[in-house]
Amino acid sequence: MSRFTLIQKLPAGIVRAGLAAALALGFVSASQATAKLEEVRIDFAYYNPVSLVLKEKGWLEESLAKDGVKVRWVQSQGSNKALEFLNGKSIDFGSTAGAAALLARINGNPVKSVYVYSKPEWTALLTQQGSPIQTVADLKGKRIAATRGTDPHIFLIRSLADNGLTEKDVKIVLLQHQDGRLALAKGDVDAWAGLDPLMAQAELDDSERIFYRNAAINTWGVLNTREDFAADHPEVVLKVIEAYEKARAYARANPDALKKTIVEQAKLSEPVAARQLSRTGLETGAIGEEQKKTIEGAGLALQQAGVVAPEVNVPAVANALIDAAFVIQLGVK
Repeated sequence: MSRFTLIQKLPAGIVRAGLAAALALGFVSASQATAKLEEVRIDFAYYNPVSLVLKEKGWLEESLAKDGVKVRWVQSQGSNKALEFLNGKSIDFGSTAGAAALLARINGNPVKSVYVYSKPEWTALLTQQGSPIQTVADLKGKRIAATRGTDPHIFLIRSLADNGLTEKDVKIVLLQHQDGRLALAKGDVDAWAGLDPLMAQAELDDSERIFYRNAAINTWGVLNTREDFAADHPEVVLKVIEAYEKARAYARANPDALKKTIVEQAKLSEPVAARQLSRTGLETGAIGEEQKKTIEGAGLALQQAGVVAPEVNVPAVANALIDAAFVIQLGVK
């Protein structure tokens, strides 16, 4: 039996750990490890400013070019799309909200969250400026736009539950984020569970009004990959996280340049980009117990609200979702 055949028969976790250790010690070169990988497909999203910096600077392309690996960028319009792309294997890395990744994993999508790209307050509930809606309780019987499987949708469900309401008390109109914003502007819905930077645009360009916010139940922005990709290409996961860390450090050190990047790539006005960034924390890239606790809390709240089946072991799923091994190996803070 060849050494390659033997490695194939080992459990994926052991292979990943062993290969990562071999890479770190120099026993296996990155070029050997990535010999069969020709392209890495990674998303960029306007709700993930660090991805825009990384895409603009080309640092990931530089890192992977040494091994002959190309990079293909794919835009995600929301967590639901990023998770759909991951599940369909049309991307290898996708940026989502932590709670959205948890729901995907509960529903059988084998994703792993390996890095934090932001700690945002990227969602709140908005209505038109002249609307009589002032509180969550006022939403009873109203039409609310939301994008299924995203943090805004989860935020809406939790906000309703915290105020004695359920999905049955309102009419949730399932629209992609941009369409939800337009529906509110046209008066086709009474409220919208928004997502930055579209939420900032609605505030500043459409004069829409945030009537409910709760930063504590916005979950972390996490970078995900598939279980099989992490097991087969741990060295690539490390390189992607290294590049992300370089972009995050640059974004923190150069806020004006970050704003310029967002303005140019997302085609936003400077005030809109500034509003988005004022609600976006870039202080850490590490993923671990703190993120798991927040994401688990979201899952338990959704379970209590009847969205997650009672038989689901939410803590166990959250534990399986969060993979801190890569950031620990790299010493990410």
